[in-house]
Amino acid sequence: MTHTVEKIGGTSMSRLDALRDTLFVENGTPRYGRVFVVSAFGGITNLLLEHKKTGESGVYAYFANADDDHGWHDALTRTADAMIAAHEAILTSRGDIERATAFVRERIEGARNCLIDLQRLCSYGHFRLNAHLLQIRELLSGLGEAHSAQVATLMLQRAGVNARLVDLSGWRDDAEVTLEARITQALDGVDPSTEMPIVTGYAQCSEGLMREFDRGYSEVTFSKLAALTGAREAIIHKEFHLSSADPKLVGADNVRKLGQTNYDVADQMANLGMEAIHPSAAKTLRQAGVPLRVANAFEPDDPGTIIDDQIAETSAVEIVTGLDIIALEVFEPDMVGVKGYDAAILDALTRHNVRIVSKVSNANTITHYVDASLKSMRRVESDLAARFSQAQISARKLALVAVVGRDLSGLRVLARGMQALGKAGLVPHGATQGPRNVDTQFILDRSDRSSAIQILHAAFVEESGSKFALVA
Repeated sequence: MTHTVEKIGGTSMSRLDALRDTLFVENGTPRYGRVFVVSAFGGITNLLLEHKKTGESGVYAYFANADDDHGWHDALTRTADAMIAAHEAILTSRGDIERATAFVRERIEGARNCLIDLQRLCSYGHFRLNAHLLQIRELLSGLGEAHSAQVATLMLQRAGVNARLVDLSGWRDDAEVTLEARITQALDGVDPSTEMPIVTGYAQCSEGLMREFDRGYSEVTFSKLAALTGAREAIIHKEFHLSSADPKLVGADNVRKLGQTNYDVADQMANLGMEAIHPSAAKTLRQAGVPLRVANAFEPDDPGTIIDDQIAETSAVEIVTGLDIIALEVFEPDMVGVKGYDAAILDALTRHNVRIVSKVSNANTITHYVDASLKSMRRVESDLAARFSQAQISARKLALVAVVGRDLSGLRVLARGMQALGKAGLVPHGATQGPRNVDTQFILDRSDRSSAIQILHAAFVEESGSKFALVA
């Protein structure tokens, strides 16, 4: 247990050249004993699949919904151009740029030919494109990480580092192996003490990472690699610190770096769309006994934030955050005492891949607060209307703002939060706090989300003078 396994996110990867002499090299000496798992350059996976936040179509979405060939062909060409622009901004050697460009051309055109062949095959009645969509998504996902890993390897080798590309993407590999076998075989013979492995965040395996984890696959690869190799520590490098709120929203001088928190809080953060780490990845690290550190890649001397299983020594609010939601409300006067409504609603939400953030219910009303598009919600409403013809079903755009901490007991967050919001003229549509005292949620109009975060952060973090211990 002498090495660390470290992950670099997409936004940080796009500034890879700025990290070379801190993260990888120190005073001209390569920092061996570190295994790096890399994401695709910022924005590339959005171009390959679809935009994570806006839903704007990428290559996959164009291909899956294509009425003609032009959409996905053009999208694939645009993606290739963006990949080339990304490495041209980082690499300084003309030879390295040419090698990286040739790599992009070979992978992109290989993927294009694969999709053309699949379209041709599915023009026959015995084959259905829908049966292959998951494999297509996997194929396209691997292009981004393979490219960024190759570029990072070239850059580091040019700087005198014995960097080694470890490509887990399974390109032109007909073997059907598990994730554990894929990692184990790829790392066979690799010695982190004398070389620096650069590992793709996407790994092709029989489990199909996209099937279960979709865009969280790179953190799953990262955590599995750390667990399998018995890493001393797992480190995620981001372009910011884990802080008490978005500094752009509440002001950089007002936020507090967490310093230390636990996996319970990390799970709440993931539920609210601000993942420190994917919950499944956190589970893998926790079970393997590998501590996790989240650090700012551009502040190498700062220890960052440790995430472990430790409970808080004192009650404190650690984070105030929020996200836009849709409130799906099913009102049925005859619901009281009758079983089956809850299960039917959950079935409809699951069938249309709608993520539930929170839920409240009473005798005749069940309300799910979900993170989904209106298009998906229309499908859910249609299904439920067919099932419950007498029910009143509605979907409203709202926002959820949450106050989160390892231990909120004794802080009266619900009462004080309602008071602070009311004093500022904001009236929540609802609020809830569970018995475990790790989060309190306020439901407001979307237009009030930012103001509510500022108000609650001021009340619970700034005015309380909360400080979080920095862990060395």
